[in-house]
Amino acid sequence: MAEIPSHMKAWKYYDYGSFTDVLKFETETSVPQVKDDQVLVKVVAAALNPVDTARMMGFFKATDSPLPTIPGYDVAGVVVKVGTQVKQLKEGDEVYGNINEEPLKDTKQIGSLAEYTAVEEKLLGLKPKNLSFPEAAGLPLAIETAYQGLERCGPLDGKSVLVLGGAGGVGTLVIQLAKLVFGASRVAATCSTGKLEFLKSLGVDLAIDYTKENFEDLPEKFDVVFDGVGQCDKAVKAMKEGGKVVSIIGQITPPAFQVIVTSDGSVLEKLNPFLESGKVKPIVDPKGPFPFSQVVEAFSHLKTRRATGKVVIYPIP
Repeated sequence: MAEIPSHMKAWKYYDYGSFTDVLKFETETSVPQVKDDQVLVKVVAAALNPVDTARMMGFFKATDSPLPTIPGYDVAGVVVKVGTQVKQLKEGDEVYGNINEEPLKDTKQIGSLAEYTAVEEKLLGLKPKNLSFPEAAGLPLAIETAYQGLERCGPLDGKSVLVLGGAGGVGTLVIQLAKLVFGASRVAATCSTGKLEFLKSLGVDLAIDYTKENFEDLPEKFDVVFDGVGQCDKAVKAMKEGGKVVSIIGQITPPAFQVIVTSDGSVLEKLNPFLESGKVKPIVDPKGPFPFSQVVEAFSHLKTRRATGKVVIYPIP
């Protein structure tokens, strides 16, 4: 392995606020030290998530790590150093994961928008061999959210699922996991007009154009509604009697429940066969990947909420 430098390039903020105001590029940030249960990852690609911008605005200030902060949850890269208690991973392993076990607290000061980041071994999985680093980087937080949300709904064999925000980072994976991993017999999803065919290519049985019809008014109701857009009040109206509504954003309307993802490398390992077989496909937004120099532009694109799949940063640096 190449010698690990003492300093690295990174994006960092010293105050809370809009990413356009507070996010700065630095060339002389200290490379993080590795704790006993951690590995040091040479970051090859990273992905952006809405939680990054919420954290930057100070919404989780009470439980956040101290400033200054290097943002970034999702990472794909190569292990270059291992802690004394690391049991499975070794130098040279290609890995991916969500580096913060709980996204709203105990978050790391040094995230994935840097040349190196230190991560607990238990949060990482081996990168699927058939995926590029940018493809792998876009998966962890989104696929863990999709999996954990669907898992709480019990077996889906023979059941129907409606996904709100089907073309988004989480939505594209909920669609695929619902059918291919959890066995749902029918999957519907909402999107804008230009993305209807894209959703059908992911296996959606009913693509609903939210600009032209209200999903909650359709005669068909669903066993599970997965709300990825913050429309819980409408989602419960689309649920069958005795069904379930999973929400990952916004206010909760009973009987819906909210899922807040927990980073877990064992989930990634469990899903690797579906990824390596090509059954489940990562979706990288076609405007990217964005180079490391254009992180602010990438956040601006994420903010439009019109991205298809994940907004990815590659290569790093």
